Amino acid sequence: MALFFRPILEHDPYRPASALSLPGTPLWFDRVEPIERGVRHSPVPVADLPPQAVEPIIAPRAPLMGLPMDRPWLMGVLNVTPDSFSDGGKHNAPEDAAARARQMVAEGADILDIGGESTRPGAELVPVEEEIARTVPVIRALRAGGVTTPISIDTRKAQVARAALEAGASMLNDVSALSFDPAMADVAASSGVPICLMHAQGDPKTMQAAPTYDDVVLDVFEHLHARIAVARDAGIAPGNIIVDPGIGFGKTQEHNLALMRGLGLFHSLGCRILLGVSRKRFIGNIAGVDRAEDRAAGSVALALEGLRQGVQIIRAHDIEAHRQAFALWRAVHV
Repeated sequence: MALFFRPILEHDPYRPASALSLPGTPLWFDRVEPIERGVRHSPVPVADLPPQAVEPIIAPRAPLMGLPMDRPWLMGVLNVTPDSFSDGGKHNAPEDAAARARQMVAEGADILDIGGESTRPGAELVPVEEEIARTVPVIRALRAGGVTTPISIDTRKAQVARAALEAGASMLNDVSALSFDPAMADVAASSGVPICLMHAQGDPKTMQAAPTYDDVVLDVFEHLHARIAVARDAGIAPGNIIVDPGIGFGKTQEHNLALMRGLGLFHSLGCRILLGVSRKRFIGNIAGVDRAEDRAAGSVALALEGLRQGVQIIRAHDIEAHRQAFALWRAVHV
């Protein structure tokens, strides 16, 4: 059985001399929890482990897209779709979408994530030509208007990715982790841009029908571990790979909560972690909030838990609320 290690992260100012740092964060750890399928282990001191066991956790992450290395990044969500669960239909016109993107940049977004295909539960597949027609004019308008903020294209399709990169996108965000369109790996490798690999069980149309796991945290971890290997074999630079556990994508509420509790394990993959929980349905279920646009407070609460566990990228709709929360979190802990 494979053995993995979850760092038990701390931010207390009384840091032991033996503690190791989590790159790009104020967090440290001097213990890890060994994790093995079907076996419960007690935490052990890092001093008792061979260096290779913790090397993926503490190795510096490569610079990406000119962004600062010493703080978490905020990724602003911009859906140019008629049917996204939270903001579908609000930004269909390129001028409206570009205006919303500029507003998010002004509020503090470090990255803009533009998507032309809804991945909400039950969503239908969007043809390539339509997805390009929704996203590329927005990217071109932003670049023509002088917006230099890194732009991520949220797509599963290689043709859409190529068109977006030609228009000025600087990152790929593939919710299928290269499994929907194998040509996506070639696009990422040849372009040399960062790519986020997300876990999802099933496709958007069917993923919430009856999601099941033996151990959701380990199952998601091992899936991403395998997809990272696929990406590296395709020639994608290790420093360009970001991982996302895919909260809400083929998961029940209990699965989502288990992944939130176990986020620290994913540092053992040696990649930056992206967390996308903004306005998700399970937030509304727990907090008693029906409308997605009213879930900012719950979204921020989970984002701060992500920071506590060392997540480096938070994908969010409500940028100003997250920016304020992050500024206060860093003021206390840095």
